[in-house]
Amino acid sequence: MQTKEILETIKMIDEEYLDIRTITMGISLLDCMDPDIHKSCEKIENKICTLAKDLVKVGDDISKTYGIPVVNKRISVTPISMLVACSGGNPVEYALTLERCAQKLGVDFIGGYSALVQKGYSHGDEALIESIPEALAVTQHVCASVNIGSTKAGINMDAVKKMGTIVKQCSELTKDNNCLGAAKLVVFCNAPEDNPFMAGAFHGVGEADCVINVGVSGPGVVRATLAKADKSLKMDELADLIKRTAFKITRMGQLVGTEASKRLNVPFGIVDLSLAPTPAIGDSVAYILEEMGLETCGAYGTTACLAMLNDAVKKGGVMATSHVGGLSGAFIPVSEDAGMIHATETGVLTLEKLEAMTAVCSVGLDMIIIPGDTKESVISGIIADEAAIGMVNSKTTAVRVIPAIGKKVGDTLDFGGLLGYGPVMNINQTDNNVMINRGGRIPAPLQSLKN
Repeated sequence: MQTKEILETIKMIDEEYLDIRTITMGISLLDCMDPDIHKSCEKIENKICTLAKDLVKVGDDISKTYGIPVVNKRISVTPISMLVACSGGNPVEYALTLERCAQKLGVDFIGGYSALVQKGYSHGDEALIESIPEALAVTQHVCASVNIGSTKAGINMDAVKKMGTIVKQCSELTKDNNCLGAAKLVVFCNAPEDNPFMAGAFHGVGEADCVINVGVSGPGVVRATLAKADKSLKMDELADLIKRTAFKITRMGQLVGTEASKRLNVPFGIVDLSLAPTPAIGDSVAYILEEMGLETCGAYGTTACLAMLNDAVKKGGVMATSHVGGLSGAFIPVSEDAGMIHATETGVLTLEKLEAMTAVCSVGLDMIIIPGDTKESVISGIIADEAAIGMVNSKTTAVRVIPAIGKKVGDTLDFGGLLGYGPVMNINQTDNNVMINRGGRIPAPLQSLKN
């Protein structure tokens, strides 16, 4: 590596918030299935605590060796609904088992309290979904997700209706803990099976028995690069700059993933290059968009700039590693992005504009705080709209909204840490804007049936 490149990397870490957002160990629990739920939980605890016993230490050691911040160490597991289908019993037992594992190992989060119901429910799916509010209320480190649609299957509208209720219940049961339950729950369309980012991480059934996935974050680096660029550069030239920057960031993720794989004796899975912001000033996707020429994030032109940013990040990352996976692109979580928070507080960025932006970003409506009295049917409608965007465009979309119980528009909800804080956004709840509660399934678009 050239001296100049070394100095650039040091500056990225010291001044521009570059970090490895997460090293996530994915663990299959398929061999932990048992008709006795207590035996199944015992197998799970033994397997996770054996395979991941050195995960935190290795992450810390790599950080010290290379000087690269490794912010989170996480675990993702096989969707727990599959184990519930075998064992029966109260699914919360599994959540408590996962929580014990997280506490023993010292990891930040453990994901996989999940169900995949894009085409319909199994017994295990129904039981797990019903238990999500309680499971997230009695645990601190467990995260949940439900996939309710896909481009091939369409959208399960019964699940959409149900998840509106579940999201509201998650907030209500954790209202004394800043409604944290809803912040640990994601509703997906086209959920990826190798996603290292919480709260949506789970270990897909097509994955190896155990893998290491790495999630990289670098919006501060991209913003700094664009800030130093000639203001007369055209958009295609800015795109080239972003690609080159994404390449450098991804190479760091490749290095960390390879090293973690070797030290843990676990196969290397993927690098998820996602510009995942933090509440720190400067580490913001919104500010990247403004460096491109927007007066403020949320103004007309925002969706176009975000589309270009997402495309450039993906292309730069693909050049840097053959292990790109997960979500890889730009995240727009409101509570975790200082620029998004500012644009929301000033009234420029609205929920409707955010929804339009999700058609071109990596995920969807993420970490959005809504009034505590928001109707369940309105939440279901938000989920349905977002799933439709993902289904028709063959992309991952998700909804992570937090009804702030006891708070109204303009109030603030503070989660602390990486989850940040955010203002309560306005939701139009007139009777004319409530979704009709109709079950069934929205069929997949015809183009998905080609070939």
